[in-house]
Amino acid sequence: MGFRFRKTVTILPYVHLNFSKSGVSLSLGKRGLMYNVGNQRETIAIGAPGTGVGYRASFTFGLLLMLLLIVSAVAIAWYFYPGAVRWVLHLWQPTWF
Repeated sequence: MGFRFRKTVTILPYVHLNFSKSGVSLSLGKRGLMYNVGNQRETIAIGAPGTGVGYRASFTFGLLLMLLLIVSAVAIAWYFYPGAVRWVLHLWQPTWF
């Protein structure tokens, strides 16, 4: 296993400057949804905090639209049926924790 180094400095709420062996990057967002701009590429990460389940990919406009549609659908469902959304999320959580 190789040596890793990473240090994160908070500039503003939800704005972080990251230092690592490979260079400096800027992250916007918080746990669950993060956009990162580095010297090599732009990435977007989405995940369910506390579960260890997440997805990270190179940023594209199509990916951004897909994520916005998913977040919008969940938000609309939460507004009309918060109990049902809680129930689905409860079922979705991994049971091995």
